[in-house]
Amino acid sequence: MTASTSIRRSRSRLALAIGAATALAATGTVLAQDAAPAASSSADATELDRVIVTANKRAEDIREVATAITRIGAQQLENINATQMSDYASYVPGLQIQSSGTPGQSQVSMRGIAALSPGSTVGTYVDETPVGSNSLYQQATLYQLDLLPYDVESIEVLRGPQGTLYGAGAMGGLIKYTMRKPDPAYREFRIGGGLSSPRDGETGFNYRLGMNVPLVEDALALRASFARNELPGYVDNLVAGREDINQGEQTSARVSLGWQGEAASVQFAAMRQEIDSDDNATIALDPATRHPLAGLANYVHVSEPFRKDIDHYSLTVDWDMGFADFVSATSYADTHTFMRSDMTLSYGEYPLAFLAMDPTLEPGSAYLENTLDLGQFTQEFRLQSKQGERFEWLVGAFYSNEDGDNHQYVALNRLDGSPLPAPWDGILGVLGELLIPSTYEETALFANGAYRFTDRFKLGAGVRFSRNDQEFRQDVVGGVLLPIGAEDNTSSEDVFTWSITPQFQIGPDSMVYAKVSTGYQPGGPNVVAVGLPSAVDSSMLTSYELGWKSAFDGRRVLLDVVAYQIDWEDIQVASQVNGVSGLVNGGEATSRGIEVSLQWRPVGGLTLGLNGAYNDANIDEDFPPIVVPLDPDLPGGVLEVNTGLKGDRMPYVPDLTLSATVDYYLSLRNGWSASFGGGFRWVDDRTNGTTERQVIAIAEPRTVLQTDITPPLAIDGYGVLDLHASLASERWTLRGYVKNATDKRAYSTMEDVTGALTGVTHHLAASPIQPRTFGIEIDFRF
Repeated sequence: MTASTSIRRSRSRLALAIGAATALAATGTVLAQDAAPAASSSADATELDRVIVTANKRAEDIREVATAITRIGAQQLENINATQMSDYASYVPGLQIQSSGTPGQSQVSMRGIAALSPGSTVGTYVDETPVGSNSLYQQATLYQLDLLPYDVESIEVLRGPQGTLYGAGAMGGLIKYTMRKPDPAYREFRIGGGLSSPRDGETGFNYRLGMNVPLVEDALALRASFARNELPGYVDNLVAGREDINQGEQTSARVSLGWQGEAASVQFAAMRQEIDSDDNATIALDPATRHPLAGLANYVHVSEPFRKDIDHYSLTVDWDMGFADFVSATSYADTHTFMRSDMTLSYGEYPLAFLAMDPTLEPGSAYLENTLDLGQFTQEFRLQSKQGERFEWLVGAFYSNEDGDNHQYVALNRLDGSPLPAPWDGILGVLGELLIPSTYEETALFANGAYRFTDRFKLGAGVRFSRNDQEFRQDVVGGVLLPIGAEDNTSSEDVFTWSITPQFQIGPDSMVYAKVSTGYQPGGPNVVAVGLPSAVDSSMLTSYELGWKSAFDGRRVLLDVVAYQIDWEDIQVASQVNGVSGLVNGGEATSRGIEVSLQWRPVGGLTLGLNGAYNDANIDEDFPPIVVPLDPDLPGGVLEVNTGLKGDRMPYVPDLTLSATVDYYLSLRNGWSASFGGGFRWVDDRTNGTTERQVIAIAEPRTVLQTDITPPLAIDGYGVLDLHASLASERWTLRGYVKNATDKRAYSTMEDVTGALTGVTHHLAASPIQPRTFGIEIDFRF
């Protein structure tokens, strides 16, 4: 039982049809900006487009913002048929995604700040409001918000700590979804659909529709959309013989109402997102060779469904007060997550421990069910100066209240799923059942300012003071893995974060900046168990960043270069003792790196892009050991467990990532246009965790009796080619795409499946990147 669980035919005809549509495609799509001209633009345009972002909570040109940002526009998301973060993450420098193959089962890290605990390290915003828990008991790092990006205007990825403006849980960076807003100036309806087919998998169908309707001329408008995307299965079950077990679907519904007055505007939005997967996209590998045991197939004794539903409501008020602008952003989110994990090859052998009492016992099937429910209310007020003044300032207050439930249940049955024979069904039928209700309440005050001393020099700074109070209850109601009983725990902490950002304009199209900023991951009450501290402190980091943003040749070439060092301390680390997983503050780590983004438009309609990131992220000292007494088994004996050692690489952080992109736009006759593109993405090798060291020793005098060291698994690097092509007019758009065109077999995550009793590894469970997938889409606007 753990408190932080890290588990892991018409086809050929469709492939031929789509293959013909993309046969002329080149390589790449530029994700750093909206680089491809719109259908109505002139193909002779050679200046790269100007891009507006809201990183500093005000609209600014991305070339003038002193921080590292990547903006992905709606057209680019459509071109590559992005349905989840893993579709575009490798094109963003410094962003890493570990996916279990299903949207919503994603771990996100930036610049080497890996997800070592269940608390969030990368924040998520939808427009003006945060989405996702900052509590330690809602598995924020395992189930990052992963929107089906329909009706999304853009996605901004802010790299580096965002503690002063965006607060808790954004110490590694921020992912910000900007949704399309109601517009009272025009009427639009849109409908579309498509098909997709992965190699050796099913054919999936998707459809979408949307509208923007003015209700009162120049004042009130309604925008509504709905999208459904089938996730075609491609993994087979070696136990039951079933094919394509990982099928599922995503749905997205959103409605927003916007009112625009002379001095104020109000927008209300309601959104529901659902993910429903029948099984995980995990396959079995040979532990020795790392080769698939039977292709895209896995040993599944108990099905592993995944469900995630989120209802999100927001109300944003903007008021022009003359001397300044006032913004109120209110939100409420209700999130339900359910996941079942097959534990048969780990805990299914548990009955063998009782063979002396009953020699008829045989290994059985086991599973873990984890249900998470979260209600979250947030409110932000801020007052900010007008755009373009010599002194730009912003002051604000923020409040968040979370009420969460975490239910974990581990069951043991016979191998065929029927109950164990009496009396063992009552003794071992439930290995563990744990309820963890928790609350998280945060209040914060923040201020940011930037003063332009001259036309060339500008100095910015920010501060934020936050306080959070948390309550937690650990209620073990059944099972043999944990003692029955209830324990309460609380915590409170005050956190101060700051930033300072000087920037200097070298010339009209060239700017350098430096940034020193801090961020934090909230601490909180810990699981109550022998050897674990009662609470963990916040993880804190300080980031030093030096950047250069420049444009050349009449804005035909854009170049961004960023170098950084991040010092991370009091790292929260998930550590397991006697089957109980809690947290400890695990020392220090350093992450250093450089990121480069280049875009070039050599001729009208052709855009080339190159993104690269080098990162060196390592643990600076051994994580502190958890010490557990072994009495009465060994008088005076202790078990010392280190879950990370000095020099370990950060889990799932590659040293090098590269991507190369090409987009070509061609204007045709009668208002039609064509575009061709694609991209190549390279991800270096990684490790799946840190080194674990277990020492059995006599405490007084200290005598080491046994030392066991378990290194992490190494995951090979990979390169993937994506292609796309489209034909469009003012009303019609026809797109074709190929993801992973060479059908590269590579893995996003990997872990060993080992018996808890025997310690024998049965196989490695790995989540492959999506196999070669062909797709075709059509849209009609009227």
